[in-house]
Order: sequence, then structure tokens, then C-alpha cells
Amino acid sequence: MPLDWSPLVDLLRRHDRPLLMTHVRPDADGMGAQLALRDALAAIGKYPRVAIASKLLPRYEFLDPKRAVIEDFKPAAFTDRDCVVILDTGTWNQLGDFGDWLRKSPLPRAVVDHHRTQDDLGGLQLVDTTAEAAGRLAYELIRALGAPLSAAAANHLFMAVATDTGWFRHPNATAQTFALCGELVAAGANPTALYEQLYEAASLARFKLTAVALERLGVRANGKIGFTEIALADYEKTGSVPGDTEDLINYPRSVEGVELALVFIEQPGGGTKVSFRSRAADVSKLAEKWGGGGHKLASGARLGKPLAEAREEVLAAAEAVLAGQ
Repeated sequence: MPLDWSPLVDLLRRHDRPLLMTHVRPDADGMGAQLALRDALAAIGKYPRVAIASKLLPRYEFLDPKRAVIEDFKPAAFTDRDCVVILDTGTWNQLGDFGDWLRKSPLPRAVVDHHRTQDDLGGLQLVDTTAEAAGRLAYELIRALGAPLSAAAANHLFMAVATDTGWFRHPNATAQTFALCGELVAAGANPTALYEQLYEAASLARFKLTAVALERLGVRANGKIGFTEIALADYEKTGSVPGDTEDLINYPRSVEGVELALVFIEQPGGGTKVSFRSRAADVSKLAEKWGGGGHKLASGARLGKPLAEAREEVLAAAEAVLAGQ
């Protein structure tokens, strides 16, 4: 059933200075939704600001080379805002330091998301788990607002939808997805330039880190579980940065016979981040065992344990899930 956008449209029409946020470690879907909505709101006379609560990954610097639009979130810098719209997440553990600010803030807020795992962040909650991307929902909101769809906004939305469908390889890419993207291309989106920037402009350091992950590829459960890992020391050895781990999950998932893929990443502040991908098993429920979550076939979690200990604990749980199918 289509979402009823009227409550959020009303909120945005009554407020002029929205703060547009997304999750930590922002990706192309979250930021694409933010940037497109910013463009549309500015076109109807609003004064939106876009912020992120963690570092902008090198691969996305092309979106705002001079950092004139995408701001680092600092509480003291956003006291002029009169409402908040959170895109592409609905959980506290995905908000970083912004979450602490939001808990104390009296500002009206809304969540626009497509993930199954949700907390009560207060305010409006517009969640559609059938949407292939937050970019789809941002498009629907822009249309509900009656705002124009500029070429720049169309490009941001195409990026959001294309990346969250694995450039149309994943099961969430449907006929409706291609219809939407056709409309976005007609409005000015440039798929060729986006693909080249996102997938054909990696640094040498990122390739070296990928080589480390490939060297460590392993399987469990008679080849049904594929996994790899990245330790903190690997960044210095390869000259890479933590953001270069994005998309590493695709390699264990691509091993023949693998049904459930995992990537374990040692965290600077301690603990281990885990990415989950599956062809059929509901990994969102698996991720929720450690306070994470996401989609049925793509989720994440963080364990407050050393990499080796976290790896064995999660692999054991993953084997149990497959055994119970």
C-alpha cells in the first residue's frame, strides 16, 4: 500500500529550515535521498541543510568536492533548524553522535526509511519495506510536495536507487524500479557518469585492501557460508581508509555455492562491525541478535568483542540459521 505522505508534506510546509540527516557511514542511497530532497525543498522556498554524522567516504567526495552542501554534524552549528527529516534509517544505533542530540531535541521530526528494523525515534514514521531504496521514497515525497524534479535531483535519485539494487542485480530491482529510473534519466540523470565515478574510479589503496580481503576468503558449512575480514593494521599496510571496505561483502557472496556471506571489520574504538548478505535466509533477524538489523537479505551489526571472538560467535550463529532452514 502506498505511503500517505500528507502528514510529512504538512510538516514541511509549516517549517522553513529542515535538517536532513542520514545514518553514519553514509552511502549513496542515504546521501542521494538527502541531496535530492534538499534540491526540491529549496525550489519551493525552503532553507534545508544536509548533514552527516561521520566522515564522508572518499568515493563520495565527487558529490560535493568543495563541501559546500554536505556538512559535518556539530550540534552548535544547527541551532537554527526548526524540524528534522531522517532518511534511510530508523534506528538509534545508526545515528552516531547525532542520536544523542536528537534525543534531547524538542524539534518535530520524521523518519523516511525502507528497512525492516526500526526504533521509535519520535515524530512521524514513514516506512515502506517494499521500496528498493530510500531514493524511491525521496522521489515520492518530492512528488507529494509538488516540487520540481531538477536534473541534479534526478541524478542523485538514480544513484540512490541504482546502488541499493546493486546496479539492478538484486531481487529488489523490479519493473517499477526500471520505470522510475527511466523517468529519472528523462529528467537528466546520467547513469554512465555515475557508474564510472562510483565503480571505475577506485584508489590504488582500495584495490590493495580488496586484495587483502580476497586473500582471507574462507568458507564454512560445506561452502554455504563465505566470509572474510579486515583488521585495523590492514589500513596502514595498504594506505587505505575504513571507507574502502564498502562493497567487500560482494566477494564472499560471489563464491560459488555461498548462500550467506559475512565481512568482519575491526573497529578503531574497539569491537567488530559485521556485514551480512544472504540469498534466502533472513539475515536481519540474525543481525538483531547483536543489536543490528536492516533488510532481510542485507543487514549489519556491531559486536563489542575482538575480531577473532566476534567472527567465531557470528559464524556459529550463521551455521545454526542455515541448519534450521
